[in-house]
Formats: sequence, C-alpha cells, structure tokens
Amino acid sequence: MQPSDHEGKRLYMRLATEVLNGKNLDVVDDLMHKDFVEHVAGEAHHTGAEGFKAARRRRNAVFPDWSVRVEDLIAEGDKVVVRATGSGTHRGEFMGIAPTGTRVSVTWIAIYRVKDGKLAEHWQNIDELGLLKQLGAGLSLPRP
Repeated sequence: MQPSDHEGKRLYMRLATEVLNGKNLDVVDDLMHKDFVEHVAGEAHHTGAEGFKAARRRRNAVFPDWSVRVEDLIAEGDKVVVRATGSGTHRGEFMGIAPTGTRVSVTWIAIYRVKDGKLAEHWQNIDELGLLKQLGAGLSLPRP
C-alpha cells in the first residue's frame, strides 16, 4: 500500500516499514511527539518516544521475527486509521505463556493523532483473544 500525501499516512508507513518491520528504534524519535500518549484499556499513558521504544523492545524479544502488513490506511484531518496484520514466532514469555515456537498472526485497528508533524496519540484494538488461542492458552468460546 502506498501512502498518499497525508502527513499521518506518511508517518505511519515510515513507522511500519522502518520501526515495526525494520526494527530500527532510532527512527522513533523522528516519528513520535515528545508527549506521545498511548491509550490502553481505556487509560491514557504518557509514554513518549522512550516508552514506545521500550514496548517495541519487549515485543521484539517475544516475537523476534515480527512483521506487519498494512491492510488499510485511512486519514482525515489530524487522524490516521490503520487496519493491519502482524505475524511472528513466539520465542519469549508473553502474558505468562512460555515460548511455544508457534507462528502466530494477529489483526488490529489503530488510530493515531498527528501533532506538530509527529505521531502524538494512539488508540488500538487488537485481537488478543485470537492471539492467545493461537498460543494454546486453552481459551474457547461456546458455539451457538
């Protein structure tokens, strides 16, 4: 997918290509606003670029071959919305689950707000249940 001339799309594609897929955490400072806010489970966390990098380091340790494929990228005003699929091999402890060596794939939808030419805020809904099921967490839902 090629980004349009929308600033948010360009920023996200650079994040996906250079940071998420390329594992180049030095680029984060160029992309993230100094007051970057991560919204997780309804709570706002002022993580800044350093918090984002720390989270990426943890994810890279658990799924060292993690790669992201952008499915949709939509932008309007100061927001950019991404629907993406990530995949990787479970090589480190994740949410209390010991490494399984299982190749997993997970989808998510995220919204980023752009401020002063950088990504300033992030909201995300990820299919964590699907991910945990792939890791053999023993979760099941009743069938109708």
